[in-house]
Amino acid sequence: MSDEMRTHTTAYEDACKELAGLVAEAGLNEAESFDRLKKEISRKYGLRSIPRNSDLLKLTPGELKERLKRKRMRTASGVAPVAVMTSPYPCPHGRCVMCPGGPCSDFGSPQSYVGREPAALRAAQHGFDPFEQVYARLTQLEEIGHDLEKVELILMGGTLTARPVEYQRWFVNRCLAAMEEFGDARAREIRNTGITFETRPDYATEKELDQMLELGATKVELGVQQVTDVILEKIQRGHSVTESIEANRRVRDSGLKVGFHVMLGLPGASREDDKAMFDHLFYDPNFKPDYLKIYPTLVVKGTQLYDAWKRGEYKPIGEEEAIEIIAYAKRIIPKWVRIQRIQRDIPAPYIEAGVRKSNLRQLVAERLHELGSTCQCIRCREAGLSRLAGRVADEHALKLVSVDYEACNGTEYLLSYEEVEQDILVALLRLRFPSMPHREELKHAALVRDLHVYGDLVNLGHRKEQSWQHRGYGARLLRKAEEIAGDAGYKKIAVMSGIGVRDYYARFGYTREGPFMVKLL
Repeated sequence: MSDEMRTHTTAYEDACKELAGLVAEAGLNEAESFDRLKKEISRKYGLRSIPRNSDLLKLTPGELKERLKRKRMRTASGVAPVAVMTSPYPCPHGRCVMCPGGPCSDFGSPQSYVGREPAALRAAQHGFDPFEQVYARLTQLEEIGHDLEKVELILMGGTLTARPVEYQRWFVNRCLAAMEEFGDARAREIRNTGITFETRPDYATEKELDQMLELGATKVELGVQQVTDVILEKIQRGHSVTESIEANRRVRDSGLKVGFHVMLGLPGASREDDKAMFDHLFYDPNFKPDYLKIYPTLVVKGTQLYDAWKRGEYKPIGEEEAIEIIAYAKRIIPKWVRIQRIQRDIPAPYIEAGVRKSNLRQLVAERLHELGSTCQCIRCREAGLSRLAGRVADEHALKLVSVDYEACNGTEYLLSYEEVEQDILVALLRLRFPSMPHREELKHAALVRDLHVYGDLVNLGHRKEQSWQHRGYGARLLRKAEEIAGDAGYKKIAVMSGIGVRDYYARFGYTREGPFMVKLL
């Protein structure tokens, strides 16, 4: 190292130390004030670059790290989500008319991606090696100040359950190995709280569900796309609405959480068809998903839809139409659904026609405000995200709320702790009295498909003033679920637990049976 480089390195370290000390002393809360201070210190030390928050975090006491944390929404729901993408592989049925990507496409990317989305770029950078992807993402999150003890893996990149079982097993094991090695290097445990599989309804049979459960799945996201067979045929989807309904029931009766991906503006779908789709999703017992991703159809080169658009045979949905339809969905959405995502993250330069705005969720929220309406979905009421918006729940005003509804020939209960007046959700549990589970472990058992305490992710043995984790709300919801199941005549209850949190349920008398944690009532 040259003397000049050594001098600059020393100056940079001194600047970081002074900044960390000033943060501790002054307690800066405003990002603008902090950025101004960083520029002043940089000039003082003659730095060529402004100190990064990740470097300051290494010198900052734990209680002050919140002030430096970037992208706070990443862990505001109580877990650190880590998306991992599989290598390019053809879809088993061929290609839908609107689908970009795939190994034989111009993009050479995983199916349904153009390869320039953030997760796809990270995957390609690491040669689609799951270990490298997970380790790199954990490092990124750590550098911007996030706690990482509870990690949810999200497996993306096409229909993973259609790939050879050996690849699936290798992929998941490499992800888990990366988490373990990352934690070992820091002398702390990184716990896997859940694994999400994305797949097609026709590749969520009992056989595939058993494989997913063996690998640690806790949630399955189904590419339902639409609830009308005529439209599914038009887009060459390769499965029917009946298969979506059957997959939905199987996933639930396997104790798993279920999410739907749906699309607006597909060929053959009118705006009224799209609104009617949400009526079906929320009110028809055959559907009623736990989670929902809403994607306006985008026209991308290399697809059949692009060719149809060029010929004038397809008119894409516009921004105003998409806002109107999604605002309608948000006005009627039940409290037990969480809208995870609105709009694909395909970069605008790759979108030939359709909604290019990446802040579609914000535009919909503004429309709802204009209409004097609000969204009742779980995400819009979560304690952690509410706090970021300036709404803080009063612990003394929390109430236990129970909502029951029929879905897929079974009965669902959403149990929650909420601050009703401000409509802030602190914790929830999903309890199901199933229809006809195929797993022996679940015969004659009530199912806990989800238990989640919201607010900032907190490491075990710690508490944060602004978080609701580790305050006993999960334990109270679990006891209430056991009480409801017992009163209904069930002698057994089974919990769908993430691999890394089985010990939590063991504390309450649960023992492992296959992929589940079970207890006799």
